[in-house]
Amino acid sequence: MTSNRPLFKHIRNHTALFSELSRYRNIAVQGLGLSQYEFHKTPKFVAEDGRRLTIEPERSIVLPNVEQLKGVKSKLEKAIPTLTMVEHSEIGYRYPTAALAGLDAPFIKRMRSEYFHKVDEDRSICRPVNLSYGIKSRGKADNRQEYEVWMPDEAPEQNPLPLLIDLYGEDLPNDVRHFVEQPSKVHGWMGVKRAAFEALYQNKEICGDLVICVAMSVDAYNIGARPDLSFSPEAESSIAASNAELEWEIEGYYAPRDWEFDHDMVWAAINHTLAAINAPLTDLYANTILPVVESKTERILSTLKSLGVQQDEIDDMNLQPWEFMLNESSHRVKSHDPSRPVNLLGRLNRLFYQEDRKLPSLNWMHDLIT
Repeated sequence: MTSNRPLFKHIRNHTALFSELSRYRNIAVQGLGLSQYEFHKTPKFVAEDGRRLTIEPERSIVLPNVEQLKGVKSKLEKAIPTLTMVEHSEIGYRYPTAALAGLDAPFIKRMRSEYFHKVDEDRSICRPVNLSYGIKSRGKADNRQEYEVWMPDEAPEQNPLPLLIDLYGEDLPNDVRHFVEQPSKVHGWMGVKRAAFEALYQNKEICGDLVICVAMSVDAYNIGARPDLSFSPEAESSIAASNAELEWEIEGYYAPRDWEFDHDMVWAAINHTLAAINAPLTDLYANTILPVVESKTERILSTLKSLGVQQDEIDDMNLQPWEFMLNESSHRVKSHDPSRPVNLLGRLNRLFYQEDRKLPSLNWMHDLIT
């Protein structure tokens, strides 16, 4: 593990990871000469009708491959003088994500899990842990509603609605609540490796004394060609598509200790920051950005549809995401040999380690984008 990425040693311990990440962020703020500043998380967005919504202020660009993002961190620093990278904030993730709602659904429903190696295990094998359940409004161009809960390890198949109500309460709109209640089934999968880091953005004229915290990430991903990740004759592979995405998300802000909260000012600063980062990226990658207006979950769905996967096939499979946490299915067998159970976890690993579509290592990605 490289010495300048100390967070990598906490890759299995979220409590330690986020505590250390916060410490490095505080050190970076102090390095800007800002004393007596305090961190605040992204506030609820209060709509004109008084509703308090959980909003994800995020933008992204999609590129054909991750190699095209070589040196993107230094390019951004050069293009935006008031953007400061948080030293030692680099951290990497590998995770599968499943689309659980179809193209016609009013929201996006998905499952996501981080992926870890067991100690001394073959590095081409990963196992999912920390299964999370999320609901998002569709598309990726605007600030989206987002609600997410971690499912209990001992009961990943449980109805997530009570957890969402407990966490979000009055901020969970009725249309989201009713959508959560609908049964879920796997429509398709994506395997992702993510190189993540943090930055601080300042602009006195628009943001005043606020310092906006930006979480940035570079994702290399493969999309499965079929919902159960079996071989697809149309794609001649079990992987249908491979791209990369650069994403930036506002995770909070620093303000002077005695600063009085102003909802509209905070949200104006957030939206300005998103646009300020987008401007140089649009110029830098004008010739390579793919005109994608879908979220990653929606990309899974549209990719499968383009290969002719029908809703009745998905209904017949009735796949559930937690099945992929097991080495062998207790009730699914190979179509050509009913005596052999399907190893869904093994199929999931193909999204990361299939020889001709292997996703890069986390450290390699961080080296690339520095």
